[in-house]
Amino acid sequence: MVKDVYVVCTKRFINRVESVVSYGTVEADRPVASASRPPAISAYLTVSHQQPEPIRRSIEVEYWVVDDEGRLVEPGPLAAAAPGVEREFVEPLLEIKTTPCETTAALRAELLDRIASVLEAADEHDMGLVPLATPMHDGEIADLPSERTHIQRAVIGDDFEYVRHCAGTHVHVEQIPGRVCDQANTLVALDPALALVNSSRWYRGRPLAAGARSKLYRWMAYDGLAHQGRLWRYIDSTTEWDRRLERRYEEFERAALDAGIDRQTLVSAFDPESAVWTPVQLRERFGTVEWRSPDTALPSDVLELADHVAGTIEHLRDTEVRIEGETGRITQDQIVLPEFDTVLDHVNAAIRDGLASAPLRGYLERMGFDLAAFEPRSGRHDARTTVTAAEARERRLAAAADLEADVRQARSVTPG
Repeated sequence: MVKDVYVVCTKRFINRVESVVSYGTVEADRPVASASRPPAISAYLTVSHQQPEPIRRSIEVEYWVVDDEGRLVEPGPLAAAAPGVEREFVEPLLEIKTTPCETTAALRAELLDRIASVLEAADEHDMGLVPLATPMHDGEIADLPSERTHIQRAVIGDDFEYVRHCAGTHVHVEQIPGRVCDQANTLVALDPALALVNSSRWYRGRPLAAGARSKLYRWMAYDGLAHQGRLWRYIDSTTEWDRRLERRYEEFERAALDAGIDRQTLVSAFDPESAVWTPVQLRERFGTVEWRSPDTALPSDVLELADHVAGTIEHLRDTEVRIEGETGRITQDQIVLPEFDTVLDHVNAAIRDGLASAPLRGYLERMGFDLAAFEPRSGRHDARTTVTAAEARERRLAAAADLEADVRQARSVTPG
């Protein structure tokens, strides 16, 4: 049932109504304990607790598929193992999506059930799911046939190879009438929390960064399209967001036409919303704000992170949000976002150094994250060492085994 009323402009209202209906019935598209650390964000939700309509949230997570020797393989029968399971744009990658859920408990149960179904099928076919942001060491990774991929490859050129080695997590949170800009800006300020689930530091055997996937996407793959890939500044209005989308689409269109792509072919595959890649996006089609930064990781860690993000968004429903200074903090009465350049400094530290950065750890604690609840996988290994192909296969198998154990443990304590 459509109960939300969005009075922004006629076009946005119509699209919003359509997106609310679809968001409820179809799959979504394709964070050191301290005495001074504020309480978990759930402690601030006493006001929002009485809200009649919870803010819905969903997750999309990608996993590499391997055989029983740790080699990357196509998913084959795994793609039909559960609802919301799809092939990704490269051969050995599988995506698992949830529907929009009103509570963390419902989201947790659905994601774990779907992953468990895929794992059951994987066991029957001597396969595994690998929660690593990159395969660490590999040869060429082939694309699946797709007009969209063909266009992106033509536009990005040789740098598109970097994208083929990346697996991540997307978190969608339902838009709140009248607070969409606050939602988007808050997620921008929370972007450094990607460090909490950094899961691989290697690209083709070489150590790249604590968050190798984020470096590949933001600093390497889209280097030729200056406004793509990077985190965008705060917005003052949805109109400003729309203008940004239009400008980025015009740049993408020019690059595609220069690369020999027919305009009709381009328009049939992309629109302004689907042509952009930036870590925080307003998704008008689904009526959500989407955070695309986290690596793929163990389901329990992804769910912990998504829970905090959704809790923060619930909190801003009845809380003042303002942008000022270089500190940033979340309290019971306010959400204070630091100036964008400060956020960007923390994002860069999250990618380069992860939780080894003391200023980053302090910032995440002030923003309400319990750092003790996370152990990023990329922090377990020597940052200077290379990885051989054989070692990569062994580590992929170890990560796959950890995922199975994580799902078993998480489901054993999930209510219902």
